[in-house]
Amino acid sequence: MRTLFHMPLDPACRMVRIALAEKGLPAQILEKPPWADTDGALAAVNPAVTVPVLLDEAPTGDDVAIAPASAIIEYIEEAYSSEPLLPSTSAGRAEARRLTAWFIHKFEREVSALTLRERIDKRLMRRGQPDYELLKAGAEALAWHLDYASWLLEQRYWLAGERMTIADLAMAGQLSALDYIDSVPWEKFPVVKDWYARLKSRPAMRPILRDRVDGLPPPAHYDNPDF
Repeated sequence: MRTLFHMPLDPACRMVRIALAEKGLPAQILEKPPWADTDGALAAVNPAVTVPVLLDEAPTGDDVAIAPASAIIEYIEEAYSSEPLLPSTSAGRAEARRLTAWFIHKFEREVSALTLRERIDKRLMRRGQPDYELLKAGAEALAWHLDYASWLLEQRYWLAGERMTIADLAMAGQLSALDYIDSVPWEKFPVVKDWYARLKSRPAMRPILRDRVDGLPPPAHYDNPDF
């Protein structure tokens, strides 16, 4: 059985879950916070002890463990040809990969690490209150990133071109997690809001939008495509 080790509000995990759903690849989803790997199950399949990790059955019949998220995306694109998530041209694929790396690394470092990690991971790890200076810096960086995404979407229907790609899934993973804590100023970025509404209406997004953190409900608009 294909298995994904994940955390519900981790943006990279969300990107992989959306990609699997878009490609019609069912998987058993196991929640595995790295800090709670007491049985060593996560370390056994990924010595870096990070999520997401995908366990898939290789043609030999053995399980293969793939991590991190960027490697998982490339793996499922190569292993499963249905519903491709990369453009057909080399230039298009390069652009989709550039933007995917942007959201996995740059956006994560400048925004999510300062907001989502402070608000959610600290709570789950019981490490006290969030640092409000970091939250402020993350909010300022988010506005810059959303302005850049708006510029892209004013020229293209999707982030990397005229069809949905892994770049859209990478940004959706980030924004859906931030939206859970009501941290996205949608009203200031209507082009991005329209783009996200299209994604929210896709069946692949429904399991993501059903995620909940105990004691921390999302805002009322969170799972509404017509927000």
